[in-house]
Amino acid sequence: MIGGLEATEMLGWGAAFFTLLAYSMKTMLPLRVAGIAANLLFIGYSAAEGIVPVLILHGLLLPFNLFRLGEILLMSRRAARARRGGYPLAWLRPHLKLRPYGDGDFVFRKGDRPESLYYLETGKVRLVETGTLLPEGELFGEIAFFTDAGERTLSARCEGPCRIAVLDERIFMRLYYQTPAFGVPVV
Repeated sequence: MIGGLEATEMLGWGAAFFTLLAYSMKTMLPLRVAGIAANLLFIGYSAAEGIVPVLILHGLLLPFNLFRLGEILLMSRRAARARRGGYPLAWLRPHLKLRPYGDGDFVFRKGDRPESLYYLETGKVRLVETGTLLPEGELFGEIAFFTDAGERTLSARCEGPCRIAVLDERIFMRLYYQTPAFGVPVV
């Protein structure tokens, strides 16, 4: 007994603490770590107290959390490797769709809803309202995802033929929030 609490009761309170901590996390990596700690403590607590439903629940959640943590760590390592090497989004290749654009084509217009993030593989894109010319290798279109209005703040038009890699909004947002390493080239 420590401070009036038995060891098994301390496991239960520790599990409750890590569960609360997991729910307070903003990013997925610390959430998964706190979730794994809660799973382990709940497994110990429920085994010691003979609480079978809690034991089964956390016995099932533990491998799930470990698997998701492994995915996050793998993607973080791929992102770090990609930043050190040539093509900055090489690790994203399976998620990207290459699209050809012609001279004068708009990639998006001011006020459009953001549906994708873009990587200019070849060609040049001009941000119409500012006159900025984006060179090959530029990531663009991310700002609209973080505005209160949720719309494009500028128009992007191709100057000459372009090949642009497109990352879907759903995948972009998942990667941004789950993989801190992905956020580095974006913001």
